[in-house]
Amino acid sequence: MTINEARIAEVKRMADLGYNEAQMADQFKVKPSSIRRYIALATQVSKPKILVFDIETLPMEVLVWGLYKQQIDYQNVLKEWSIVSWAAKWLFETKIMGAVVSPTDAMIRNDSHIIEGIWRLINEADIIIAHNAVKFDIRKLNARFAINGLKRPMPYRVIDTLKESQRHFGFSSHKLDSINSVLKNTLKKKTEYRLWKRCAGIDTTLPDQKKALKEMLRYNKQDVVALEDLYVEIRPWITSHPNLGLYYSETDTERCPNCGDTDLLWGGYYYTTVGRFRSFRCEKCSAIGRERTSDLKKQERNNLASPIAR
Repeated sequence: MTINEARIAEVKRMADLGYNEAQMADQFKVKPSSIRRYIALATQVSKPKILVFDIETLPMEVLVWGLYKQQIDYQNVLKEWSIVSWAAKWLFETKIMGAVVSPTDAMIRNDSHIIEGIWRLINEADIIIAHNAVKFDIRKLNARFAINGLKRPMPYRVIDTLKESQRHFGFSSHKLDSINSVLKNTLKKKTEYRLWKRCAGIDTTLPDQKKALKEMLRYNKQDVVALEDLYVEIRPWITSHPNLGLYYSETDTERCPNCGDTDLLWGGYYYTTVGRFRSFRCEKCSAIGRERTSDLKKQERNNLASPIAR
């Protein structure tokens, strides 16, 4: 515990015992305004840390004898794939973080100088959000974490916007840019495959590798903005959404499990085979939910017959 954290904890303890600001200021030899700041920090509501992120990778270079249905041995690999850039932001915050490799590191597929940055963010996060997170981003990152000697991040929950789109919607395409185009959200930055070749330094006739890497990071950061827009748009539909109510320090009020807000409009019921639960719609994000416990009285529950399991 740092000195500040210790001071905050002690101020909270004294406030709970009935000490006033002047008494505590005298005790700690600080101004009353500092005591008010400590009290505010001690009583602030902790919230879930939700990370929206995206990675870009450089392609492998391999020796092959053809283009169709090739079984390529690992010994044919000249250069492995690696992460060329990453971008991330905390949900609803304006700052977009990110990093991109140097031209030299891109040439030799070395991401060791940028990988720890995204590791630290994921290690800190309660929930992470990415498009195709389960099959691509997380597995790719885990591989590079292991290769670079980083430990497994602390536990987090995953929201994969690709999986949620496929589960709940019949869009013609589930690509991020396609969905956002239909929903009138932020679009990805336009680019082409030539950018990846420029970044990798594969073709020396292509201009300015350093400039290409900067362009890649800008492209990557724009993806994160587009991803956040998509997530917010489909959030009310995500029935398997992590329950954000678990992450707030204040537990004396009911919260929307999808966004954590307390402005719930109650009305109607949600019925299971043997239960009846009051339901609500969140006035902030429009998600719907229900109470945890049935409002059936004991005698009503006893009078219910149950179906036979298949």
